[in-house]
Amino acid sequence: MGRLTTHVLDTASGTPGAGMSITLHKIVDNLKETLKTVVTNHDGRCDQPLLEGDTMAVGVYELEFGAGDYFRAQGTRLPEPAFLDVVTLRFGIADTSAHYHVPLLVSPWSYSTYRGS
Repeated sequence: MGRLTTHVLDTASGTPGAGMSITLHKIVDNLKETLKTVVTNHDGRCDQPLLEGDTMAVGVYELEFGAGDYFRAQGTRLPEPAFLDVVTLRFGIADTSAHYHVPLLVSPWSYSTYRGS
């Protein structure tokens, strides 16, 4: 069964990105349809897959990570406006039977992602 999962690693502190908000959107005709908003747990992960079963559909999606709010809550001094505030990752799901894992490795100054397993 296919599913979409994510997790956040705070590369500035070398710890999981606990308490970061993540919003999942489906992109339909260049419009965002918000599917859900979650907050990462103590391990920087979501308690449940973001999509699975019948909700897993072919299409284009976006994950919006609240990086600026997360770093502010950690006591990190950020410039205003912050260099990174909301990190948006747009990606496609072509195979609804596959596991799509989309992690975010983030600091106040950079981020990276990849398709994990």
